[in-house]
Amino acid sequence: MYDLMIIGGGPAGYVAAERAGHQGLSVVLFEKKSMGGVCLNEGCIPTKTMLYSAKMYENMLVGSKYGIYGENIRVDYGKIVGRKNKVVRKLVAGVEAKMKQHEIIVVKGEAIIQGRVDGIVEVICNEISYKASNLLICTGSEAFVPPIPGIETAGDHLLTNREILALKDQPKSLIVIGGGVIGMEFASLYNSLGSKVTVIEMLPEILGGLDLEISKLLRETYEKKGVQFKLSTKVVQIAANKVHFEKDGVIELLEADKILMSVGRRANTSGYGLESLNVELERGGIKVDEKMSTNVPGVFAAGDVTGFSMLAHTASREAEVVVNNLTGRVDKMLYNAIPGVVYTNPEVACVGETEESALAKGLDFRIAKLAMSYSGRFVAENEGVNGLCKVLIAKETELVLGVHMLGNPCSEFISNACMAIEQGMTVEQLQKVIFPHPTVSEIFKEALYI
Repeated sequence: MYDLMIIGGGPAGYVAAERAGHQGLSVVLFEKKSMGGVCLNEGCIPTKTMLYSAKMYENMLVGSKYGIYGENIRVDYGKIVGRKNKVVRKLVAGVEAKMKQHEIIVVKGEAIIQGRVDGIVEVICNEISYKASNLLICTGSEAFVPPIPGIETAGDHLLTNREILALKDQPKSLIVIGGGVIGMEFASLYNSLGSKVTVIEMLPEILGGLDLEISKLLRETYEKKGVQFKLSTKVVQIAANKVHFEKDGVIELLEADKILMSVGRRANTSGYGLESLNVELERGGIKVDEKMSTNVPGVFAAGDVTGFSMLAHTASREAEVVVNNLTGRVDKMLYNAIPGVVYTNPEVACVGETEESALAKGLDFRIAKLAMSYSGRFVAENEGVNGLCKVLIAKETELVLGVHMLGNPCSEFISNACMAIEQGMTVEQLQKVIFPHPTVSEIFKEALYI
C-alpha cells in the first residue's frame, strides 16, 4: 500500500510525485502515454522550441538592422521539427530521472479507479491492483473540437495542437480557428516561417480575458506582419479544407492547406472510473477547495482536470499545495497572481487585474504606462520596434493590482510582478527594490514613477 497514488504524469502529477517523494512519502504514479503530459509532449515545450527557431529566422532576416549580413537564409522545417523532438525526448528523460531519484514507482498504463473503501482507494492498472490512503487526480485536458457542420469532411486538413506539432511539412497556408493563446502562438510560428495565416475569432478582439489594450497592440503588430484577422466572426461550416464563416450577416469562404482548431480545452473527467468515487464536478471539471481537496476525503485533483486555470505552472503549484497539506504544512491555493504569457514575437506577459476586470469590480485605481523603449536594454536589442508596460495601482493603498506587458523578453521578468501582487507590495516598497541595469525588467520599476 502507498501513501499517495497519482493518475497522470503531467506538470501536476510529476511535480506532486517529486515533492512527495522528497518528503518521504511512498508514491505510485500512473501514466498511459509519456511522462510530462500535454505540456511537455504536445504543448508548452514543443511549441516554444519551434517558436524559438522561428524567432531566430525572423531575426536573421532583419540582421542588417544590427550590422549583420547573411546569404541564403532559409527554413528547413524538417530540422526544426527534428530539434523539437530531440528537446522533448531530453526533457522527458529528465522527468523520468527525477522519478527514479525520489524512488517514485511509475506504472505505464491506463489506471482505472475501483472505488474507496474504509479510507483506502483502489486503482487497477495492467490488471494489477494498487491501493493508497490518498489519491491525486491529474488527468489533464484535451483540445475541444466543436460540432461545426461538415467538420467530418475535413479529414487530415483539420488539426489540433497535437496533430499540427506532428506535421512533417510546413503548410503554405493556415486558417486558425480561435484567437486565444494557443491560436496566436501557432499563428506567430507559421507567419514567421512564411506561411499565409488567417485567424478567425468570435470575440471582438484576440486573447480574450487579457488586457484589451495589450491584445489590440499585439494584433496590430501581426497585421503589419501579414496575418489576417477575422474578428466578431463565427465559423458556420467546414468542407474539406474550406471554412465558411459569417461576419456582419454575410457568409464568406476561406481555403487553406491546413485548419487549426484552437477554441479551448476541456477537462478529462471520463474513462478512468471517476464515477466510482462520486466525485463532484463543476464547470466541466473536478470541484476542489483551496487545498485542492474534492468532496471525497483523501481524494484530490490538480491541473487542467479542475477546469479552472489551465496552465502548467498553475498545475504545478496546485500539486505542491496537495503535498504540503499531506505532509503537515498548511497551505492553500491562491489564484490572484497567476501569470499568463503568450510566446509570440513580441511576447505578451500579464498578471493580476486587467483594466476591464478592475472596472467591472468597481475598483478605484490608476494606470501607469511606459513604453518599452524607455529601457536602454530593450532599445539595444529591439531595433525599430516598441512595446508597452502597463501597471494598475490601487489609489487608496498604492498596491499593485495588475501588470501587463508587450515586448521581448517580458516572459522572463513577469515573475517580479507576480511576487509584488502575491506579497501585497506597495509602489513605495517596490521603488526601493534595486533592479539590475541594464535590463528590460527595469521598465516595471520605472513605470511606477509615472
